[in-house]
Amino acid sequence: MIKTFNTLFVTMFGLGKVPKIPGTFGSFATVIILYLFFHILNLSPNIILIGLIIIFIYSFSAVATYIKDNENKDPKEIIIDEFIGQSIPIYLYEISHGTEKSPDEAVIFYSVCFMLFRFFDIAKPFPVSFFDKNFKNSFGVIMDDVCAGLYVVLSLICFMILSSYFI
Repeated sequence: MIKTFNTLFVTMFGLGKVPKIPGTFGSFATVIILYLFFHILNLSPNIILIGLIIIFIYSFSAVATYIKDNENKDPKEIIIDEFIGQSIPIYLYEISHGTEKSPDEAVIFYSVCFMLFRFFDIAKPFPVSFFDKNFKNSFGVIMDDVCAGLYVVLSLICFMILSSYFI
């Protein structure tokens, strides 16, 4: 029972089993899920944060269980790490400045976050590559995507600072 739940959890209910680009599908599904939570269901950011923290904490155990008997310690079907990494910039955007974001503005921002996250997740600049290469366990699987998500945040902050000088 727990093994089945862990498999569904780490593959985002089987989405990670798609044959081509499962990480991209996982990131895109995350964008849709968070848009739904923030802009359609209007859930409280605090409730969403609690959910994200629970997913983050549980993912270490679920991924460890999933890869325990697997030779490949970062199989492509594990995409819960994409969910976690992609959630970081989107959540921070939604709570920034204490203002309500329009759905149209959010679509643009979510799209930029999606593209930047996929870029950093695939290109793997340091320290993304450090976690990917040096930790062949659940910590490495998850933390490389957390770093990619933080790179998105850093990129957007730099863009905002630079654009404030030119606009």
